[in-house]
Formats: sequence, structure tokens, C-alpha cells
Amino acid sequence: MSLLLRIFRRPDYKSDVTQFIDQLKTEQPDLESRQRAGRAIWWDKSVDRQAQEEWRESQVPQKPYVYGTDPTNQ
Repeated sequence: MSLLLRIFRRPDYKSDVTQFIDQLKTEQPDLESRQRAGRAIWWDKSVDRQAQEEWRESQVPQKPYVYGTDPTNQ
């Protein structure tokens, strides 16, 4: 280890955020499992590629300005 790194090394330092998270985990030991369960509800889903492709193919192209009048239909 270089001399510069040894001078500024603070092995016992813990930031306020780290201390808060450590305290929260000791007070609520099931916190991580609840976080994983919540994530599974909203994010961890398998994607049906076939349905996704069918949805893309069924889209109708939209005009740049939806509320504008089309001069060819007047």
C-alpha cells in the first residue's frame, strides 16, 4: 500500500448512512426478505416475448399532430 493511502486510511470510519442502515437491519431482521418480496411483486416478472411481439405489430402509427386536420380529407 502506498504511503499516501496509509496516511488517509480510516479503518474504523462508518458514515451516518451506513450506521443508519446497520441499525435498521438489527431492529428489523426481516427487512431484506420484505424488500425482496416487494420487488418480486412489481419487477421480477418473466416476459412473454410472443405477446410482446404481437403487441408491437398491432400498433397503428400515429400522426405527428393528432388533433390537426388532414387536408386530403376535406
